[in-house]
Amino acid sequence: MPGGRLTQPERQQIAMGLADGLAYAEIARRLDRPTSTITREVMRNGGPTAYRADLAHRATERRAHKRRQAAPRGAEAPPQAHGRDAEAVREYEEAFTTLLMQQGLPKMMSRVLTCLYTTDDGSLTASELVQRLQVSPASISKAITFLESQGLIRRERDERRRERYLVDNDVFYQSMIAAARANAQLAETARQGVAVLGRGTPAAARLENIARFVDFVSESLARAAEQARDVLYAKPETAPDGTART
Repeated sequence: MPGGRLTQPERQQIAMGLADGLAYAEIARRLDRPTSTITREVMRNGGPTAYRADLAHRATERRAHKRRQAAPRGAEAPPQAHGRDAEAVREYEEAFTTLLMQQGLPKMMSRVLTCLYTTDDGSLTASELVQRLQVSPASISKAITFLESQGLIRRERDERRRERYLVDNDVFYQSMIAAARANAQLAETARQGVAVLGRGTPAAARLENIARFVDFVSESLARAAEQARDVLYAKPETAPDGTART
């Protein structure tokens, strides 16, 4: 029987096989793997209806990383600011990255965004991102271009004329407003279909309902973002029990 860990292409084939309704044994046969390997892989990563190749591969990387962390290390990790627990921070970053991936953001974009959100300044240069994430400059450049196009980050030059990439309160607000505008465009396109397909037809009625629903959601989102904008700039107070509250 072939050994070794499943590769990412193999996991993608598993996902495609599940989508096609193939049995575990048939998927295993196509990959020349034991059926038990495929069964364990699917069941430990969400089951046949929720299995996703990218998330399964990342989960495996996390488990392997934890095993390496458990082994003796020659050098300790650099100390964290504010006395933070380095291992707790790393695990939180992994969890946050996985959450972003579950919401549809590609892996590298999720890693970069998490890195920026968990940095006190909310700002890093490309070289700092390369060093922190241990990836190529090209990977960082591609991720930055995508995140900027989605309104999730912005760039500026510092006093040394270096480009810095930022996530701040206003970027988060602007991304919400951009989402509301995108929804409004979807509603407008749906309404154009009503005229094309003929008002009163089943297809036109479906598109009209979609337009009305999306209109309501986008207007509500924009209104809520405006009303809650001050929350992004409020400093949390400390309650008597030591917890933070706005």
